[in-house]
Amino acid sequence: MEIIKTIIATFLVSFFSYASTSVVIVGDSLSAGYGVSKEQSYPQLAKKMLKEKGHEIKVLNGSVSGSTTSSLMSRLKWYKQSNPDVTIIALGANDGLRGIPIKVIKKNLDKGIAFAKTMSKKVVLLGMMLPLNYGEDYRKQFEQTYKDLSKKHSIDLMPFLLKDVAGVKKYNQEDGIHPNKEGHKVMAKNFSALLSGILDVKSK
Repeated sequence: MEIIKTIIATFLVSFFSYASTSVVIVGDSLSAGYGVSKEQSYPQLAKKMLKEKGHEIKVLNGSVSGSTTSSLMSRLKWYKQSNPDVTIIALGANDGLRGIPIKVIKKNLDKGIAFAKTMSKKVVLLGMMLPLNYGEDYRKQFEQTYKDLSKKHSIDLMPFLLKDVAGVKKYNQEDGIHPNKEGHKVMAKNFSALLSGILDVKSK
């Protein structure tokens, strides 16, 4: 009997150690991997990096190029049926570049985050920053929006998705906006570090 219990216990430990965690990413072209192959995009690279650390994840990438925060709710509702363990919200860049009022961006994200919390145990917000030519007041309010919402909803925040990539020529495509495959490697490293910490806590 003791041998059987040991075998069962070993099986359960093994199963749960390698059980996959489903992660939904709702973003724009930066997360969709515009200009690079699917395998070269940061979500897929991060998946591989996390696997090396013992985290098996299933990535459902619902990112669409050109999308804004106005599409957040409809897309979250679509993915709710998949019951994701973690929902990543990576929107707002296009809103900012188009100069959409901060109150509109904040309202859309606020509503989306609240809904995401009903479909996942963990919600993560990926923040953005804007070029200097967008005006100091608008830029500060834009960046603060992510900080305020992460605090309000008590969710994890990655302040800048393009950290160490934005403005670095060797990491970007010719348009100077979208990361190239090397840039996605940097993004994946930063993103996987954040997600790894979340998954480590989740597994305890």
